[in-house]
Amino acid sequence: MVKIGIIGAGNVGTGLTKHLVPRGHSVMLSFSLDIEKLRTTAAELGASVGTVTGAVQFADVVVLATPWTAAPEALEQVGRAPQKKILWDCTNALKADMSGLLVGTTTSGAEEIARLAPWATVVKAIPPFAELMHSPSMLIGGNRAGVFVCGDDSDARAVVATLVGDIDAEPIDAGPLTLARYTEPAAMLLVQLAYAHGFGTRIGLSLLH
Repeated sequence: MVKIGIIGAGNVGTGLTKHLVPRGHSVMLSFSLDIEKLRTTAAELGASVGTVTGAVQFADVVVLATPWTAAPEALEQVGRAPQKKILWDCTNALKADMSGLLVGTTTSGAEEIARLAPWATVVKAIPPFAELMHSPSMLIGGNRAGVFVCGDDSDARAVVATLVGDIDAEPIDAGPLTLARYTEPAAMLLVQLAYAHGFGTRIGLSLLH
């Protein structure tokens, strides 16, 4: 059992919670504009609710599941983390109209998050679409969607990879955090295919080797 503090209680944060709690993990949700609605949702999902500071202090693994533009504000609320924590970064630096990325190729959203969170061992792993996580089945044509896992600490990557498996996705160890410079645009491609080209959100990546 892993204690997981999720910063960001929107569709991604609650979608992850929906899968992680039944696997025996303890989840605390935080960072919502509507705290009463969050308490109701958390109770339905078997999770607890706290402040961002409280969620980080509670957690073995912190999950950042905010929109990209809200991430700096959310991380400012962490305060002084009690010890080095694994931070599973689920964000992607999408433009507001989802037409492209605000960060890319010479750096990555994950590397920027690492600068904003010096207390964290950052692991980038963008989960499948929230709509898929909230659907009855995560499978796409009978297969699990692939999720690239990047980070400079192999033990931290392994922890996040296990959690990726627990949300019924297929973790792919992609090595150091700099490789997020390429996995984030891959996720951006899926966004374009899903929303701009009519594929819908029951799509994902798969690595054949």
